[in-house]
Amino acid sequence: MKNIIIGTAGHIDHGKTTLIKALTGRNTDRWEEEQRRGITIDLGFTYFDLPGGDRAGIIDVPGHEKFINNMVAGVVGMDLVLLVIAADEGIMPQTREHMDILNLLGIEKSIIVLNKCDLVDEEWLELVEEDVKDELAGTFLEGAPVVEVSAATGQGLDKLIDEIVHLTSDDIVQKDIHTIPRLPIDRAFTLSGFGTIITGTLVSGTISKEDTLEMYPIGKECKIRSIQVHGEDKKECYAGQRVAINLSNVKKKEIKRGCVLAPVNSMKNTDLLDVKLNVLDSSLRVLTNHSRLHFFTGTSEILCRAVLLDKEEIGPGESGYVQLRLEEEIAVRRGDKFVVRFYSPMETIGGGMILEPNPKIKRRFQDDVIEELERKESGSSADVIALHAKAHGDTLISCTELAKLTALSPEEVAEDVKELEEEGTIYTFPMRKDTYVWHADSEREAAKKLTDALEKYEEEHPYRYGMKKAEVQMTFFKKVKPNVFDKIIEKEENNGHIKRVDEFLCTPDYEVTKDDTYEKVSGTYLDSFRKAKYDFLKYTEIDLGKVSREIGDDILNILLEEGKIVKVTDDMYTLAEYMGKAKEIILAKLSEDPIITIAQVRDIFDTSRKSAKPILEYMDSIKVTKKTGAESERVAY
Repeated sequence: MKNIIIGTAGHIDHGKTTLIKALTGRNTDRWEEEQRRGITIDLGFTYFDLPGGDRAGIIDVPGHEKFINNMVAGVVGMDLVLLVIAADEGIMPQTREHMDILNLLGIEKSIIVLNKCDLVDEEWLELVEEDVKDELAGTFLEGAPVVEVSAATGQGLDKLIDEIVHLTSDDIVQKDIHTIPRLPIDRAFTLSGFGTIITGTLVSGTISKEDTLEMYPIGKECKIRSIQVHGEDKKECYAGQRVAINLSNVKKKEIKRGCVLAPVNSMKNTDLLDVKLNVLDSSLRVLTNHSRLHFFTGTSEILCRAVLLDKEEIGPGESGYVQLRLEEEIAVRRGDKFVVRFYSPMETIGGGMILEPNPKIKRRFQDDVIEELERKESGSSADVIALHAKAHGDTLISCTELAKLTALSPEEVAEDVKELEEEGTIYTFPMRKDTYVWHADSEREAAKKLTDALEKYEEEHPYRYGMKKAEVQMTFFKKVKPNVFDKIIEKEENNGHIKRVDEFLCTPDYEVTKDDTYEKVSGTYLDSFRKAKYDFLKYTEIDLGKVSREIGDDILNILLEEGKIVKVTDDMYTLAEYMGKAKEIILAKLSEDPIITIAQVRDIFDTSRKSAKPILEYMDSIKVTKKTGAESERVAY
């Protein structure tokens, strides 16, 4: 059984609510004011079963101009729209605006329902039908079937139902139940004994009883206590169904139309949107930069300013890239349709598609900005992920964050990431809790910068093994987590862009310089340490002649890296062979006597207490000895 969502549209008092009652046996005017005034103010919902067993949910959309926001909310998730036109009046201004909105929101299937046919004669009916067809020529409704009915008498209802069955029999676009669930809220109320109830059309995914979801943009987690679809209790609901959900942990006063129920951390609130905006051919307005507009998407209505990114103005029938700066936060997804109405007077002037739901503030007339938006307009979800990865080249971005930014499911993101990795567009770094993504362009740029910096560093510091790894991170990758940075260095090493020598990084072919200066300084150090033996020298007191202390330090580090000398204390060094012998002597002594003292070390090595103490501290550092409690005593480690 398919679940089909049918909506009504049309001018006030053309009989939409009466038609629905004739089809379903139910009155969708819920409020006393609606019934008293005879017009639909808010959205009404009911359903009926088609002859083949499919269930058609039907939404009664307001026709009055003041309630256009409810009309836009009602269109969310519709498969088919009945455009109701009273035969005794024909197409009216509100009918045209509804047609424009349906077109902007991407409704493709419609039936033109000529209602109140019992009130006119055959000749008048022919004239009205001809007039309707002329008005619809060139619009998305051209060619839509026209059915003559009288909701009051029941005339033509069977034919209307047959037409609905025909249009929904095999090619209704299947809703995506495999992505994240999204339920734009169009009503919220409380029931005694139950608490908060929300209703809406589930536009994607699946929601199950006991799921914990998040209410956006308020950021409130709530648990699904129960689910109803057309008045029947269900364990699950699917994309395309009209649902009522009982929630815990959220109060009615916290929810408003425009909130969206979706998985926790699956979306990101935003007050900026990059869009492709089309101004209606019929619009009497020209959209100028910084115009204030009413913005409608899903069930949301928000005031915003339109920043025109590629044009000075957008006239009737024209389109352009626009950044909408919203006065409130919402949570949306790329590809969502929207409508904009002029601030005052309230006229529908256009609409379009959201290209980027979480952009940064953009400046006007920037070539790279326009190119990026063109790619987002024409590209797949994988293309959008690639653009996000590129935008985070200096930080890298996790798959979790990508899912949040794009409102795609983790599985969809993983599939796109795999595709992009296979084609060489991105690199991935799987970590224990998440996978990080790096765009190949960003990697190439980083590799070039790093190589240039290392070459310059090697030229300035020829007696160093390269730049310290920690310094590289702070210079080029300071926004990247340390464990992810380690993966980056590993990749750059595997790519042959860099070489690693312990904690130093250098270009692949680089070797430290061992020229006359090196030979002279290293010889001075080694001779000095050899002569001093266990009466350690402070290396800063060694005379290097005209060689700077900085170069002396660098050459000392080379001797350390090569294992020719060892560091005894912060400023004392000696030959590695001396400390190797000292280790053997101390271990032999400890095999005879469990305790060795500083005084004994002093005597064994014929040195001063000032040098004996560092010998034992060095042995502590290499886990040969350890303190027993007394400062001057050691035992075997």
